[in-house]
Amino acid sequence: MTMPHSLHVAIAQYPARYNDIVGALGWLEAQLEQHAAGLVVLPETAFTGYVSPHGDFDLSGFAEALDGFTARACANLARRYRTALAVPLIERDGPRCYNSLLLFNREGERIGHWRKRHPWMPETWATPGNLGTPVVELDGVRICAGICFDIHFIADDAPDALHAADLFLFPSAWVEDEDSRPERLAALAAGFNLAVVNANWGAGYPRLPGQGHSQIYAAGGQRVAATPPHSAAAWCDATLIFPTPSVSGATP
Repeated sequence: MTMPHSLHVAIAQYPARYNDIVGALGWLEAQLEQHAAGLVVLPETAFTGYVSPHGDFDLSGFAEALDGFTARACANLARRYRTALAVPLIERDGPRCYNSLLLFNREGERIGHWRKRHPWMPETWATPGNLGTPVVELDGVRICAGICFDIHFIADDAPDALHAADLFLFPSAWVEDEDSRPERLAALAAGFNLAVVNANWGAGYPRLPGQGHSQIYAAGGQRVAATPPHSAAAWCDATLIFPTPSVSGATP
């Protein structure tokens, strides 16, 4: 008979800021000084900002390699605070740039790497992700991810990955007058019986509709934690219970 196991997950909701990677990393470190969690998830493009206050969407100037400054800094934070981190990266791979998500375990080892499969219309700088939707394991929990606009396609793109996973990470920089995320995320959690962690950008500069309201859903669709709508910097967390341990290893 298998025993239930748990993972304490948290969202570090960073407010919209542009071109302040060092400041964003400092803010994250301050949060890790104050809070403990098994896994901390940041919003999409949290370190660079998604768009400048003047409407510039081109983030290619921030692109770094997988072993660049931002990734090394996050690996060091994960190791120092013994906390797994799911963090954004504007990734450069040769001539191509990707809107990416990296997962570091508490030893600072990169164990997960996802590239946004469906860049949103203004993301003309970004190449569509070519890694599929890999499933990786952290502390016996099988994890996959999609980034913002991917949510509209994930059920068709990656049903096998969603069925195999216990937890879906969903960093976003959501823009919507009437927020459809609660309905979408609850349906995804219920339909695939997996927990969902949505780290959304906070209200900042620029300030846009849809900011704030990061959310955590248990498998089955019950929302168990959230930040307020339109909130700026915020932290929310929950302990998620998984009824049976996952099998070791990773799947493509």
